Amino acid sequence: MNRTTVSLVGVLAALAAVIGIAFALAPSGAGTTPVSTAAVRKPIERSTLLCPAPTDSDYASTTYTAYTPPGDSNAPSGNGSGTAQLMPAQIGDGTGTVKNAPGAGQPVDPLTAPGKPVTSTKSSAAPLVGTATGSLAPGWTVQETTTIGVGPGRGVLGMSCTSPGTDFWFPGASTSSDRQDYVHLTNPDPTPAVADIELYDSNGTVQTNGASGLTIPANSSVPILLSTLTGEQANDLTVHVAVRTGRVGAAIQAMDTKLGSDWLPAAAAPANSAVLPGIPADATSVHLVAYATGSSDANLKVQLLTPTGAITPAGNQTLDVKNGLTASTDFPSLTQGQAGSLVLTPADPGNAAPFVAAVRITRGNGASQEMAFLPSTGPIGQRATAADNRAQGTTLSLAAPGGDATVKVTASAGTSGGAPVSRTVTVKGGTTMAFAPPQPSGGAGSGSYAVTVEPISGGPVYASRTLELPQDGLPMFTIQPMGDDGGTVAVPQAGQDLSILER
Repeated sequence: MNRTTVSLVGVLAALAAVIGIAFALAPSGAGTTPVSTAAVRKPIERSTLLCPAPTDSDYASTTYTAYTPPGDSNAPSGNGSGTAQLMPAQIGDGTGTVKNAPGAGQPVDPLTAPGKPVTSTKSSAAPLVGTATGSLAPGWTVQETTTIGVGPGRGVLGMSCTSPGTDFWFPGASTSSDRQDYVHLTNPDPTPAVADIELYDSNGTVQTNGASGLTIPANSSVPILLSTLTGEQANDLTVHVAVRTGRVGAAIQAMDTKLGSDWLPAAAAPANSAVLPGIPADATSVHLVAYATGSSDANLKVQLLTPTGAITPAGNQTLDVKNGLTASTDFPSLTQGQAGSLVLTPADPGNAAPFVAAVRITRGNGASQEMAFLPSTGPIGQRATAADNRAQGTTLSLAAPGGDATVKVTASAGTSGGAPVSRTVTVKGGTTMAFAPPQPSGGAGSGSYAVTVEPISGGPVYASRTLELPQDGLPMFTIQPMGDDGGTVAVPQAGQDLSILER
């Protein structure tokens, strides 16, 4: 027997011994029963949020409200440890040059414990980049609310600070003479990001200058005025931000000389259907903008989910969205005094095509008008959160386009005190329920509080929160869609499967 044969015999003998020991020490059946790989949901341990710079108007005041819902104390991240705070980022000019933002190095809204919102007011315009870890990461939510008392941009601009990503769609932007729309790109990472901005109007692709290969320096935010990218004026634009390298947060700040101002958040990812939940009952005008993102036209059936059921708006039963073109339509008296939600589905289910959509909602008349935007949003999976709710002027809207849905609505302990309060409600299938959410009990009645929505049973639920802050006769308001807050992630189960040693 040569040396090679002896070595091979030795290896096989050693392997057999290892297998024998493994089977001897393994639990009964470990070598023969397949291991379950079903995923379980666990709390995330790190979260990043980006808040674009608010307007630098001398008449603006911005409030930031941060909140993390209380979690399971038995979960790995529920042991009370963790940090959560926002820090001012640098401001870029689009050429690679950056400068420090006001308040550099000073943390904003640091949290100390879940379930307790923190609020601060700032007069300076600075983009913010924040990270939450440990028990403060799951569901960490920050609301940026800016009030401009006078001037052409007067109004309320509200937005939920966003997570970074690589692909964003914004139907509802504009380069008309009445509008100033800035797309804010914020890079939270220590390396530069590169992105392209594409514009589409009712005729198709808009020719642009300087919109490709934009560099967003590390830990900085770059605001870009859309009208500087093209010489064309378009009342309705769809903006697509595609990130080549890295990741960014993206949002559009829209200012109208007649209708005030607000943030236009990104729409839900392109899909064959869309839900836009929570159009106020007193909306005087609803302007719908949609864009077909695929290679086919999207012929859409339009329905409004009212508190009593689904109806088809007279004269607007369908909307044809040609591939590559932005389409729009007006609903001058859509709600008829009842809050509702728009649902867009394929007119022919056999010819569905992906699209994105958003509405511009106007309240008031004449010189006393104010606008807000509501894009399509995804259903609440595990939980949705809205921070900065007020004792007056807060409306929660829940839409159930399918079957009945039961949810739990919880008001946190407020910034001015009070204990959390929960309420369970059932939304009938095919309807919208709009109501004032519960408020913390025993509070001082001022300050702000957070609201969480958790589905309990039934069909999918879509949600938004309307915040009204009227001033001097102006119906100033803002609407924030409430998608899933991403507090948990699916983790596949892992276990030993010694049967692989027999193969």
